[in-house]
Amino acid sequence: MTTRILPAVGDADAARSVVTLLSQLPDTEPAAPVGDSTQLLDTLARLAGESLDELPEVVLVHERIGPVPALELIREVALRFPAVGVVLITADIGPALFSAAMDSGARGIVALPLSYEELASRVQAAASWSVGVRRHLGSGGDVFTGPGGTVVTVTGAKGGVGTTVTAVQLALAARASGRTVALVDMDLQAGDVASYLDVQFRRSIVDLAAIADISPRVLQDAVFNHQTGIALLLAPGEGERAEEVTDRAARQIVSGLRNRYQVVIIDCGTQMNGANAAAVEMADIALLVTTPDVIAVRSAKRIVRMWDRLQIRKAEETTALVNKFNRSTEIQPALIQKIIGTKITRTAVPANFKELQPVVDAGQMQDLDAKSTVKQALWGLAGELGLVKALDAAGGGGRPGRARGNERGAVGFRRRRSGTGESSEGEG
Repeated sequence: MTTRILPAVGDADAARSVVTLLSQLPDTEPAAPVGDSTQLLDTLARLAGESLDELPEVVLVHERIGPVPALELIREVALRFPAVGVVLITADIGPALFSAAMDSGARGIVALPLSYEELASRVQAAASWSVGVRRHLGSGGDVFTGPGGTVVTVTGAKGGVGTTVTAVQLALAARASGRTVALVDMDLQAGDVASYLDVQFRRSIVDLAAIADISPRVLQDAVFNHQTGIALLLAPGEGERAEEVTDRAARQIVSGLRNRYQVVIIDCGTQMNGANAAAVEMADIALLVTTPDVIAVRSAKRIVRMWDRLQIRKAEETTALVNKFNRSTEIQPALIQKIIGTKITRTAVPANFKELQPVVDAGQMQDLDAKSTVKQALWGLAGELGLVKALDAAGGGGRPGRARGNERGAVGFRRRRSGTGESSEGEG
């Protein structure tokens, strides 16, 4: 059997050295090396999207890969592509690193400078393990595979712009079209998702924060299965516990959810921290909610610039949504787009809190009338974002309808922590 190997090496000289040795290994098919963590994850996701059989048996991760550190990258690959054997290439072969690499999901370590015998041995062992896992998957084992679902973060420019209403309605729309959906409340100090859906549940995202290996069973125990069919992962009831959810924990949680659900909606609130910064980095779609007024637009601009400075997300990779829109307002969506420099959705959500107030007060957001202009707009937005089939977007249900970030952004945020707005009020 031919072993397919994908090297992930950031340094050009090191890449040449690795490829030279790989080309000498018998019965191997080395691919062209990828230069960073994002390229590696994107390549694996593309191959997995075609078929499990398209994935390489072995991935080699060099210790100087970036921007995500090597061990974090190995953990991400192991979570999302468990049928791939990952081998770490490193100059440090001490017991501490060996233990950390194994905990992250590596199947072996090769010491620098590289030797033919050691490289051949580790590649063969990782390939044999990969073949065994794929045989198990072929018999129907309960293991996650493939590129996973779509992750959408919803962040508010300031308090009261409608962040939580937007997140909840997007989740409801995706679920109504037949998708499996998780809704995560990562507004860790002041999350209101539970109140909007009248949920009382003692477990929260904090219960996952200290777990090194988030398995399907662990996830199942931590989420609340709402009557609508949405899986809820709630914010802690005690806001002071927010700091227990680190950016590393957030990455593991988002990866686990991505591999279990077709759509993952994350309410990031308005206050940024390392955890929701990591979520924004990893998201397929980062939605920034603003209202058409000077204060909110200025806040949105500050957030976009902060994300760019801290390498969380580029402006062109962010999508703005205008909520509480009125055609008579002086600040129109086109002007907002010009000011903040992001993409902007074609959908604008009208200002009509009278429609929302009864269901908000009752904690029954799922009961919002299908004729509501706010609901129609938000479900239309779900269609625009590809979370539901376009046919279902405005209709309220029906037939089923589909590296992202880098570690430096979350690290930068930890070093330069600052808020981006007030706590939510009004429309959430």
